[in-house]
Amino acid sequence: MNDAQITALFEARDEQAVSETMKKYGAMCLRVAAAMLPAEDAEECVNDAMMKLWNAIPPAKPEIFEAFVVTLVRRTALNRFEMLRTEKRGGGQISEALDEIKDTLRAPDDTESQADAKLLTEHINAFLRTLKTKARRVFLQRYWYMMTVAEIAHEQHMSESAVKISLMRTRNKLHDFLEKEGLL
Repeated sequence: MNDAQITALFEARDEQAVSETMKKYGAMCLRVAAAMLPAEDAEECVNDAMMKLWNAIPPAKPEIFEAFVVTLVRRTALNRFEMLRTEKRGGGQISEALDEIKDTLRAPDDTESQADAKLLTEHINAFLRTLKTKARRVFLQRYWYMMTVAEIAHEQHMSESAVKISLMRTRNKLHDFLEKEGLL
């Protein structure tokens, strides 16, 4: 079943929409959540995200259904991670990844920064389009999918040090790009 058909099921309030979404994107959703959370929390997070998806469509009409689903799962997992971190004050992969990139991006802690979030997103997307495919994949795997350096190295057939160097260079390029655009 294609994305338009699944979206139509959501709009028709047909419960098959959730099962079709899980059939098509369930493994990817679980991988995104599992990169941030323990297994049982990841499964629960995906279920919560499916409920949010059910409540979001309609009225939302996602242009790119896959991106909409993954973003929803990612945000749900990040919220759960924050809750768990607050409870346990633990560290982990997400903290490490976010610490790596914190100097590149301003934190959206004030109203002006929040208002500029869409503009920043557009500029980051434009920056990502300038990267070579491999560098873009490595960057997204680390900072979007929250994969470990070892996982990226394995998947991209690179050494861990090559992944770290690629990430450092891309962060530096992103910083320079955002500075040039007046966003830092």
